[in-house]
Amino acid sequence: MEEELQEEDVNLLPSSDSVIPSFKGRLNLSSYAFSPKANPTPQNTAARRSPRVFKGEPDIEPPIPKTIKPESRDSSRTSTPKRKSSNLSPSPSPRKKSRSPSGYAPPSTYAHLPELQDVLAPNLICVFIGLNPGITTATSGHAYAHPSNLFWKLLHSSGCTDRRLHPSEDGTLPEKYELGNTNIVSRPTRNGSELSKGEMDASVLVLEEKIERCRPEAVCVVGKSIWESIWRTRRGKGIRKEEFRYGWQDEGERMGRTEEWEGARAFVASSTSGLAATLPVSEKERIWKELGVWVQERRKQRGIIKTEEEL
Repeated sequence: MEEELQEEDVNLLPSSDSVIPSFKGRLNLSSYAFSPKANPTPQNTAARRSPRVFKGEPDIEPPIPKTIKPESRDSSRTSTPKRKSSNLSPSPSPRKKSRSPSGYAPPSTYAHLPELQDVLAPNLICVFIGLNPGITTATSGHAYAHPSNLFWKLLHSSGCTDRRLHPSEDGTLPEKYELGNTNIVSRPTRNGSELSKGEMDASVLVLEEKIERCRPEAVCVVGKSIWESIWRTRRGKGIRKEEFRYGWQDEGERMGRTEEWEGARAFVASSTSGLAATLPVSEKERIWKELGVWVQERRKQRGIIKTEEEL
């Protein structure tokens, strides 16, 4: 059998005339068998693998992340100036200008300004109690003189006066309209934040004495902070949110009360300062209208209704 295979293999080979045999007349199969000694050395392995590694390098080692990182850095660098420019567009200087300094200012700060004189008379229908004179008011010598203050406008729209008065006409309030004006703190400041709560509370007793002397039917507290000060002085603690309300207060809150006199009814109105923007103008008008209706009714009952020509 072995000889037959060898003969068949010989017949399949090309003729000896055209091809030089590569073996010595007989095929040595043992030379093709696996032998550990025939394994390639590490050097040969590296030589064989080197072409494969070379061919696969473009796929195995992606150069894209290396190129993307520099591009992303460049793009971030280019976008950074835009962000800076957008941040720099709103200038910080207007914000600084819009901030008004607040905090307590001692009396010496505005000692050069005169105090505002009270406009009072006995037995008036209503006396208005403001916070304190502003700089414009103190300089002019007339109540609520700053152009942004809504006092004279609300006084007219509520019906307390038949026309809008000029601040210089504040002295005519007692005679023509049975109205008066005073403040809880007499010294002027630029705004209410320059007054301390202690200073306001200490002035409540003086205010009560004024009301006791002139004895009006009612007082109108022009601003929430004034009523809060009166409340603290009477109770020794601040007013809670649910305890505060605009309009007429309880009978027990009358001001200037003595053994001989029941005191003046208390009405709390909104502040008329141009800086007080918590309530819309429509709400302020509604609050003041309630007082104006009562003032008009009291004038009728007193029989002192005067025509516009008489005023």
